[in-house]
Amino acid sequence: MRFISLSSLIFSAICAVSGPATAEPSPVVVELFTSQGCSSCPPADELLKRLATREDVLPLAYHVDYWDYIGWADAFADPAHTVRQRGYAQVGGRNMIYTPQMIIMGREDVVGADAMQLSEVLGTYAGHKPKVNLSVLVRGEQISIKVPKQPERRGDVMRVQLVRYMPLRRVDIKRGELAGNTLDYANVVESVQVLADWDGADPLDLSVELPDDLPAAVLVQQWPFGPILAAARAE
Repeated sequence: MRFISLSSLIFSAICAVSGPATAEPSPVVVELFTSQGCSSCPPADELLKRLATREDVLPLAYHVDYWDYIGWADAFADPAHTVRQRGYAQVGGRNMIYTPQMIIMGREDVVGADAMQLSEVLGTYAGHKPKVNLSVLVRGEQISIKVPKQPERRGDVMRVQLVRYMPLRRVDIKRGELAGNTLDYANVVESVQVLADWDGADPLDLSVELPDDLPAAVLVQQWPFGPILAAARAE
């Protein structure tokens, strides 16, 4: 595979960001828009897999569907992921979307395979504090989510989202630009559930059932498609 020679560079760049991984109250959310039909995506997919080993980063892989026509339909693709990517582009003033693309904390746009650029952006978030205090607690099959009233709210809508994802999937690609490759995909987004659109005028207190064992994370995001204000793994 032509991507193997990049692994040492990717690993070095990721480990260089803000020193050893440490648990933070709100991890840095990295959203990768990728596709199994994109020949440029494997280095970015590998980069995301490296990020998944860190506690201070929450990497999420959104597989898009607009490359399916090339000859290989991505089994993880969801039209909603393409809508999400287009939403970020519109709010960010970009007139096109592409893969692989990373969006960090709902703000910065980074070429997904550029380990050095990603390292620089992640470095700016070292030790960052969440904009809202998010509390997430899992008890059995139920998740409890609490956010206090926001005293300085400006009428902005904050969208509270529950993201379910698959930690690791291996795929044998039979057709398309990556035919003949066996690739690993980390933190593949399975679903995004909108729990509330909230203005901060009153405290938020939610309980949600988790019907399976898939990992989950909660995002509080200025809406539409604005900065991620807080994030937490549901553990």
